[in-house]
Amino acid sequence: MIKRVLIAIIFIPLLIFIMYQGGNLLAGMILVLACLGMIEYLVAQQVKIFLPVFWLPLTAVIIMIFLSIFLGPKWGAGIFIIYFMTQGMLISFAREDPGESFALNAALVWGVAYLGFLYPFVYLIRQISQGSGGDWLLFLFGTIWLSDSLAMWVGKAIGCHKLSPIVSPGKTIEGFIAGLFGGIFVAVIMSFWRLHIIPFPILLGAGLLVSLTGQLGDLAESLWKRSLGIKDSSKIIPGHGGVLDRFDSLLFAAPFLYAALRFIIYN
Repeated sequence: MIKRVLIAIIFIPLLIFIMYQGGNLLAGMILVLACLGMIEYLVAQQVKIFLPVFWLPLTAVIIMIFLSIFLGPKWGAGIFIIYFMTQGMLISFAREDPGESFALNAALVWGVAYLGFLYPFVYLIRQISQGSGGDWLLFLFGTIWLSDSLAMWVGKAIGCHKLSPIVSPGKTIEGFIAGLFGGIFVAVIMSFWRLHIIPFPILLGAGLLVSLTGQLGDLAESLWKRSLGIKDSSKIIPGHGGVLDRFDSLLFAAPFLYAALRFIIYN
């Protein structure tokens, strides 16, 4: 617990600074996190580091994110299509068993799509709202952090109804509901502090959307880890697990918040 608190004290102010700075600093942070996350994913899938099937998905994720940020998402999608075809051909040579080859190919394609398509939305949120991009990133990160904390605390304190006992035995319905209040609390705070020009019902809806999709994203990553028989994606962050463990909820919530900003709030 002490390690967990110390890491939070050190890195949360740094993350907030980068969110408000934006630009190349934010892009660099996203690329580093995505690279570390993809390495965690490949190691968890037991892909040997000296094989092309290790370096190809890692390279694809880096290029997808770079092009999506600086040239637009369609460029990232183009790289993904090229990767998808190349990966399939490489896997057919790397593994002898057809079933094993197909399963590994599907897992790697999912990993590249997961990180390569979702991470750029963090940058796009920063860019979409003139003058308020940093505030919306703070809204996103704050909601995810508070929802995760409330879900864990309430789940441990009074949780007795399992949300998904097979996928994630520790998650409870009580904790899930408590997590939704994280979105409500952040919406209230931001409505008085940084986003007061946005009508409160819209902020409330955005907070609930981020909290809901974030918690479901966390459950989705739990399914992946359960299938591999692992608890954490890595131990790179003391007291917190891996990069994928810390940012899974955010990655799933970011596209939904971006869509709300793009098509409703700043339409």
